[in-house]
Order: sequence, then structure tokens, then C-alpha cells
Amino acid sequence: MGGLLSSSGAVGPRPILEPPSLEEIERARQRISGSILRSPLVRLNAEAPAEIYLKLENLQPIGSFKLRGAGNAMAIASDAQVAKGVWTASAGNMAQGVAWNARRLGIPCTVVVPEHAPQAKLAAVARLGAGIVKVPFHRWWEVIIEHRLEGMEGLFVHPVSNPGVIAGNGTIGLELFEDLPDLDAVIVPYGGGGLSTGIGAALRALKPSARIYAAEVETAAPLAESLRAGGPREVSYRPSFVDGIGGKTVLEEMWPLVNRIVSDSIVVSLMQVAEAIRLLVERNHIVAEGAGAAALAAALTGRARGAKVVCIISGGNIDPRTVGQILAGVTP
Repeated sequence: MGGLLSSSGAVGPRPILEPPSLEEIERARQRISGSILRSPLVRLNAEAPAEIYLKLENLQPIGSFKLRGAGNAMAIASDAQVAKGVWTASAGNMAQGVAWNARRLGIPCTVVVPEHAPQAKLAAVARLGAGIVKVPFHRWWEVIIEHRLEGMEGLFVHPVSNPGVIAGNGTIGLELFEDLPDLDAVIVPYGGGGLSTGIGAALRALKPSARIYAAEVETAAPLAESLRAGGPREVSYRPSFVDGIGGKTVLEEMWPLVNRIVSDSIVVSLMQVAEAIRLLVERNHIVAEGAGAAALAAALTGRARGAKVVCIISGGNIDPRTVGQILAGVTP
């Protein structure tokens, strides 16, 4: 399970990623059970193309599902691997997941963030005691691809393509099946594929007929283009208030796994995401960040097949000023 738990200087071929087994996901649930919330599944209180349910990962202690994968990946690491601490590359939520677990374990943590990372997320990382290294987006993306950054020490916990992270994310799939065994589809915000493949691996074993959809935003939708082309493709990337998902391309190491598990990508506009954030606040009294609301925006298009559709509300770490703009009817 620890194949991609590498040090900052590790190079060479990486193991081929396989979906975690149901047993691996069950073991992950046992490891993290004392540190995460078993998030509720609630019905959307609004008319919609299907019965829409909301998996409220925004209620986790750090406001994001990332606590699950980070916690499992760090739990399976040896004492020697974490002797010099841990580090990750993240726009904010994985940074918090790793920092929160590092503080719990009493080990140092550093996070590498892109320069446009939102201040609300950076402030949360700082409160957790982690060091922050800002780099330009292109350099940050290179860290995601290369799994290394000169000068960094300790165990690198990749935010996406770490088997332990994927298995930890898969624990959401276990909970979905237990709470809604007749679900037809799950829509997952797509950042790098670690969440969608984790949930998909669990449901492939428990509910093979369930379809997994990715939700992407128009300003950064590499998966939709890659699925059309039959292989990873690079797209233009524009930063937006939907900061928790999107990139320039699908990671090469994730493509085979994502292509096996994800049925399709539903691309939505920034305006549709803003409308979904407003709807969540007005009808369900839920505050979601752009990435989390993207899943609902995708569901509201009606493109997900099935009578019962689950949206993963992946996080709620959004700048209050951005929320104010959106509630006032403005798309940031």
C-alpha cells in the first residue's frame, strides 16, 4: 500500500496504480475511525432532475474529505519514513489534512502551495502549525507530477496518486452504500482523481451498477478532454474561486485508473457553481466551497443517469468574502 509514500528526493519508475481492494478500504476505515466524522448523507431540499443526495464532507474537522486519505497514508507509514516529518503539495485542503494529522502525531509538516491559494485555506494551515512554501502555479504543478522539490525533507504524501490516500478516500464509498444502497450514480469533484477512484473502487465491489461521474469546471477541465481523446491531454488553465479542483492535465500515473472507474465528466460553468453554492445555503443551510458545489452544479444539469444521485460536497473552506459576493448574486 505504501508504494508512492516517497521521500523528497525519490526518483525512478513508480508502481502501476491498481484500485484498492474492498479489504484495503475496510482496513483504512479502521485506521482513521477515531479521527474523522462519519459524514451525514442528506436530501437536497429543492426540485431537481433526480433525487439528489449530499454527502457532507465539508463537516469534517478540517472542512474537507482530505482528512481521510491523509490520515490513512500517514498511518501506514513507518517511524523511519516520518522521522524528518511530512510534506505535501496542495492548494489548501490536502495541506490541512496532512497538517492536522501531523499535529496529532507530533511530527513536523510543510506544505507547498501555488501562489493563488486562497487566504482562508492558508490561514487554516498556519493555525495547524505547518510551514508554508509558496511557488508559482507551474512549479507547483511540476511538484505534483515529479513528486519532489529540491530542499524539502521528510515523507512526501502525494495528494492524489498515493495508494494509501486513495484507499482512505474510498471509505466514503463504504458509507454511501450503507446509507443509500440503491444509489444509481455518484458525482465527485475532479481534482486529480484520488477521490473519484477511491469511491469508485469501493462501489465497484459493493454496487457494480453505480456510475461514477466527475465534476469539472470550465476553467480547468482536463478529464473531459482526455476522455474524448482517449488519453491524457493538456488544456488551458485559468485560476478561479473554484480552487480545489482542476489542473492543466490528467496525471499520467492516474489515467489508467481513472479511465477504468469514471464513466464521464460533467463540465459546468463558474456561474453554475455559484448558483449551486447559493442553493446549498438557501435550501439546505450548507456552506460549500466551489469544488464541493461543483458536484451539485453537475447534478442539476441532469446529465448523470439514474433516479438517485449522490453529490460529494467535498469541502467548505471558502473565503467569507467570496461567499458574500455569491449570495449577493455575483459570480466572482
